[in-house]
Amino acid sequence: MAPKELNFITGNKNKLAEVQAILSATPVKLQNQALDLPELQGTIEEISIDKCNRAAEAVQGSVLVEDTCLCFDAFDKLPGPYVKWFLQSLGVEQFHKLLASFENKAA
Repeated sequence: MAPKELNFITGNKNKLAEVQAILSATPVKLQNQALDLPELQGTIEEISIDKCNRAAEAVQGSVLVEDTCLCFDAFDKLPGPYVKWFLQSLGVEQFHKLLASFENKAA
């Protein structure tokens, strides 16, 4: 059975608007909370499960979390869930050059 109230854990207003639109036709009452949660290192699945567990504990209720990753085939799926930190460290101008010397630029 779906929860009557769901806490969407994000500080991103665009993500919030998208989830609100998706759930607008349901009886679920969507609440939003921005939590700064530590992220474990691991696969996207491990990170998402840990983030969900930490968020549920913090709000003492049902939560929805969303994570983004970008996996380049040339880098054996990196940066994966660490794309945010790659972008912050390198900047957009350097980030787009990562694959310059690789023939395979698939992501």
